[in-house]
Amino acid sequence: MAKRTEAEDDAWRAYVTVLATNLRRHRLAAALSQEDVAYRSGLTRYTYQKYEKGESAPGRPANPTIRTLLAITQVLQVPLSDVLPSDAPDLRLR
Repeated sequence: MAKRTEAEDDAWRAYVTVLATNLRRHRLAAALSQEDVAYRSGLTRYTYQKYEKGESAPGRPANPTIRTLLAITQVLQVPLSDVLPSDAPDLRLR
């Protein structure tokens, strides 16, 4: 299996940063707290906070599952396409 490059990691971090910004923007527009979204999505508040920060652990970009993203967007009452950034990085080497 090919090894990831720093440029690929940077592209994923940039993608996740936009995703995090979109989650926060839609949450605020829905007038919900992080705790509200987390509870209604079946997540812990800590996990949801990490998604809004764009990380899963210190120094590691977030990588939520499709199921988790769908649960969050259902709570926020927006389509998944509204939170996903339009320019996905090339992940074929992963």
